[in-house]
Amino acid sequence: MPQMENAANLRRRYNDVDCIVSCGDMPPVYLEFMVSVLNVPLYYVRGNHDEIYDEKPPGGDDLHKRIINFHGLTMVGLEGSMQYNNGTVQYTESQMHRMVMGMGPQILLQRTMGRPIDLLIAHSPPRGIHDADDLPHTGFKALLRFMEWYKPRYMLHGHVHTYDRRKQTRTQYQDTCIINVNPITVLEIEPASGTS
Repeated sequence: MPQMENAANLRRRYNDVDCIVSCGDMPPVYLEFMVSVLNVPLYYVRGNHDEIYDEKPPGGDDLHKRIINFHGLTMVGLEGSMQYNNGTVQYTESQMHRMVMGMGPQILLQRTMGRPIDLLIAHSPPRGIHDADDLPHTGFKALLRFMEWYKPRYMLHGHVHTYDRRKQTRTQYQDTCIINVNPITVLEIEPASGTS
């Protein structure tokens, strides 16, 4: 997107942004450019094409299997796509399910401190919501379980391109608003009431 490659335009249009969240498949140098222009923190998960991050990660916080609190918002991340060619940022359904289950103790601890999960940041969509029929773009059933068990307010994902503006990019699933952020989405979120 040309408007995202011009520093003056970025500063003009997005000068009130508090942070950048990447759902993957973004070159590290481009993420670093946006961070330097907007002078805000970066939070990210890796996509299936982000194997280069092993050698050259972007400056920022990798959210994968972590919980981070930012300005009263609680973010959790899960990287990667469905395994289709043994890439290092690809997972089987059972591997993703184990990661989702493994997040349970951390998330329950957050809840005891009065901090519900505001944002699940993932690369892939959940199964049957914004995903596609081909294996690389098939969503994870485990992400449906994550939303059912941990009830994040929002789930942001990338991975599936939305060139057709008629394609649905926002879906409510139980307590969670799922958003495909491609190509770019500006989201205004207040901390949940009752959080510190």
